[in-house]
Amino acid sequence: MKAMSDSYELRPGVPSVEDYRRLRTDAGLSDKAPEAAAIALPNTWFGVVLHHEGTPIGMGRIIGDGGTAFQIVDICLHPAHQGHGLGKHIMAALTEELERRAPATAYVSLIADGPARFLYEKFGFADTATHGSIGMYRFMRGR
Repeated sequence: MKAMSDSYELRPGVPSVEDYRRLRTDAGLSDKAPEAAAIALPNTWFGVVLHHEGTPIGMGRIIGDGGTAFQIVDICLHPAHQGHGLGKHIMAALTEELERRAPATAYVSLIADGPARFLYEKFGFADTATHGSIGMYRFMRGR
């Protein structure tokens, strides 16, 4: 546990399914089915939850195979707490864990939405398009 101030604390781990879904929607991200979240959260390679006065208000997770590929996902922070540098603490905890445990040859990716790209650039992330690669995605719908 890392106390950031008297009212904020960053803890390793993942939120409950209910908190996970609330944190995502509070931050403007899409909701996830409870069944999907219940499968995904225990498969997190590393995660952190930011608490304000004991209540989860932010999070971030790393998923991947543990050796060659990792992806930073679910970076979110309740809007009432944005703009105070708290997202930097979440990203710092995630990148510190990658630097500590991930192999040097691992590929680490993330999808940056909107102005969040500027936060991620501070942690060494760059556009893939400039390196001959382009990020792609596919939604699994209609199943």
